[in-house]
Order: sequence, then structure tokens, then C-alpha cells
Amino acid sequence: MSEQKTLSVQKRDNLGKGANRRLRSEEVVPGVFYDTKGNNVAVQMPAKPLQKLFEEVGRTTVFQLEIEEEGKKSTHPVLIWDALFHPYKKKFTHIDFFGVDLDREIKIRVPLEFVGTSRGVKLGGKLEVYREFIDVMSKPLTLPKKITLDLTELDINSTIMLKDVAMPEGVRPATNENFAILSVLTPKSE
Repeated sequence: MSEQKTLSVQKRDNLGKGANRRLRSEEVVPGVFYDTKGNNVAVQMPAKPLQKLFEEVGRTTVFQLEIEEEGKKSTHPVLIWDALFHPYKKKFTHIDFFGVDLDREIKIRVPLEFVGTSRGVKLGGKLEVYREFIDVMSKPLTLPKKITLDLTELDINSTIMLKDVAMPEGVRPATNENFAILSVLTPKSE
């Protein structure tokens, strides 16, 4: 396993809409850290290091959140739980960090990546995608960034179900239901 990334943040004392607007005008992002016991801490961090970290770790990779409060620093393993962005600029407006217990499974939504062109599509079939994400259970350090599905062997009238998805080691579906991920449908005759 590679070394975990670290993001340094400061505890935030000024709360509310006006205080958050002032922070954003200074290229500082307001956020909240939720620890494993249900407590929350209002935090703030510079926008550029946050953007760089987000591009590297996404929402499914654990990293260390270093919180500075009155000269003391504490470090916590976290995931990015929620992120809000400006409507048309690629800027964070708010972010939530979720503290994780590295020894307990968590449920998280993981994106699916589809690779290859199926035989059925090459023969004129239509690829119908029903799910672009699936919820999985895993310990935080074994969470995949994405799950890749190879479509090349899929024929017309074929479907990939959840039970057909090869999960990485230590990862399992968060549900016992078996639902369709995607299908290659018969082309409509005209």
C-alpha cells in the first residue's frame, strides 16, 4: 500500500453564511470534519491543496486530515464524504470529511468504468447502462477507486448483473439484491 496523503486544515471559529463567503473570497474553503463518534468540527483550508488532493484521491481513498487547533495538531484517517462546487467555476464551496475506523467496514458508492466495445454493439445492438455506480462494503484501506467492467464479450440480448461483477479482494456488494448493471439490447427494426 502506498503512503497516505495528508491535508492540513485549521479549526474554524467563525460560522455562518457571511463568514463562509469571506473565506471563499480569500480562496479558503469551509468544511466540516465528522469523527467516528458522531462529533463534528468546523474546519477551513486553502483551496489549491484541497483541489490537488481531491484530484489524486477522489471520494474512495483514505487520507490523513491534520487539524490544527490553538497550536495543537491532531491527525485523523478520513474520506471525502460530500463536496459542493460553484455552479460554473471548478471551485469548492464546501466540503465534508468523514472520519473512518480503519478496522471496520463502511458502505460507499464506487463508480463503474466500462471498457471495450461489445460484440453486440458492433452487430448493431444498443448499449443500455442502468447503473454507473454501485454501493460496496469494505474496510477503508481496501476501497477501490473504481470497478472496471470489460464489455468486449457481451452479445446482443446480454446483461451484466451485479452477481457477475468481479469485486476486488476484501470488497463485497452492499446489497443482497441482484440487479442489472447494463444490457446490450436488440436493435429496433424500422
